[in-house]
Amino acid sequence: MKNINIVALAIAVSLMAFNCNNDGDNKIPTGPDFSGTYTQADQMGRPAVNTVFVSSGSKDMFNTTIPSAQNAAFQSMFETNLTALSPAYANPGDQNALGLDAAAFTGVLATDVLNVSLDGTTTFFDGTNVLTGRNLSDDVITVELLLIFGGEDFTENPTLSDDHVDANDKPFLTSFPYLASPWM
Repeated sequence: MKNINIVALAIAVSLMAFNCNNDGDNKIPTGPDFSGTYTQADQMGRPAVNTVFVSSGSKDMFNTTIPSAQNAAFQSMFETNLTALSPAYANPGDQNALGLDAAAFTGVLATDVLNVSLDGTTTFFDGTNVLTGRNLSDDVITVELLLIFGGEDFTENPTLSDDHVDANDKPFLTSFPYLASPWM
């Protein structure tokens, strides 16, 4: 048994010595190395938007399109899917609670980024501020459902305008990383 332990120790030391690199520069890394080639596989600035409004055959293309090109490439698809999905936009000129008709609303949604207010309230929606960021406690899916199905005053289609999940299942932390502890 002693011989096996000595052999295992010798192998471990050899592997560590083999993997050490002394190229003489003695630099401590100061950040991530972005010198390689990377491919974007997914993006989700606004949860569920991609899932609902991007047709299944276009998911990969949407996920790899840079946000500045998304509106031109996908807004018409989003509008087609929105008007087919939501009776709140059944008639030309119908608007949501933000005062946006189908074309304007899908123009906002098609650019899948999370806007952030640098000098005001940060929230997905608080009754006054809209899409100015996102707090962990923001009910993002209900806000999206209200804007899609709720019409001009959030009263249209009440059965489709709420996911009925009003809070996280565990409390958020009061310090970084703020996320609730995972279920084990």
